[in-house]
Amino acid sequence: MRFLDAAAVHAALPFPTLVEALREGHASSVKEIGRLLLEQKTPAGADHFLIWAAWIEGVAVGAKLITVFPANAGSGHPPIAAVYVLFDGATGAPVAVLDGTALTLRKTAADSALGADYLARPDCRTLLVVGAGNQAPWQVGAMRAVRPGLARVLVWNRTPAKASALAAEIAATGLEARAVDDLAAAAAEADLITCVTATRAPVLRGEWLRPGTHVDLVGGFTTEMREADDEAIRRARVFADTRRFTIGVCGDIDAPVRAGLLAEADIADLFDLAQGRAEGRRGADEITLFKNGGGGHLDLMSARLALSRHLEPHPGIRPGMHP
Repeated sequence: MRFLDAAAVHAALPFPTLVEALREGHASSVKEIGRLLLEQKTPAGADHFLIWAAWIEGVAVGAKLITVFPANAGSGHPPIAAVYVLFDGATGAPVAVLDGTALTLRKTAADSALGADYLARPDCRTLLVVGAGNQAPWQVGAMRAVRPGLARVLVWNRTPAKASALAAEIAATGLEARAVDDLAAAAAEADLITCVTATRAPVLRGEWLRPGTHVDLVGGFTTEMREADDEAIRRARVFADTRRFTIGVCGDIDAPVRAGLLAEADIADLFDLAQGRAEGRRGADEITLFKNGGGGHLDLMSARLALSRHLEPHPGIRPGMHP
């Protein structure tokens, strides 16, 4: 059984390659996808333990175990930690353990980037990042992989010092970046907006969005969490990575559906887009919104790719383990 540490996972999953692997994965089907979420209330809010599992029949099966402890931020302990276990789908034998935190950072960002590749305007120039946590810089890297014309990044965070630090980190890569205080003004400038927050009250308002904007919502993973308001839903064509893990699960989709503002039948997902059942962006002025809800199928696709690339120099690996 192989072990891929964080460095190996990052090295094996460059964004252009990973985005295309996810596209190919969505062009077929995954036999089973499961999700378990446990919650423990804390004085500051809540900690979470998640298990995301998926099964591609006869090929591979795997599960990611994740802890989300928000109070760890700034303490030296990671707010999100995870491990992934991959099994052979034909024999049931465990074949690899992967650093799940690195896998999550890469997979989450590539998931959003695949959505943006179908939905964002090809000529996007300005990206607004709402939130400055661990996931935020990976969103920038993945978006640049599918929209290489991005030339400017604006960063907003409730704590301005964190926004400034992230902007400096992005600028060090050679891309123009600056922290902003006025979120409404920044949203009105942006061609593409990615939200990576843990907020329960929407921070992004639909009235701020100009025609042609693409909105990517990443942070919320429970029904109580929302990053965008109802007006954003009303003005946009709404998509999800999977309906299964957004409707009834993520507040940004579930709340508007329950309120009658959004019909389930009107939400297309990445399986629909990749398999040609749904059309992506229809015009330059259309506002699109993509909810990144995650799911074990994405981790399984990413873990298979990582192991395959890690084992490329090694003979004798079963073909079924290769994407």
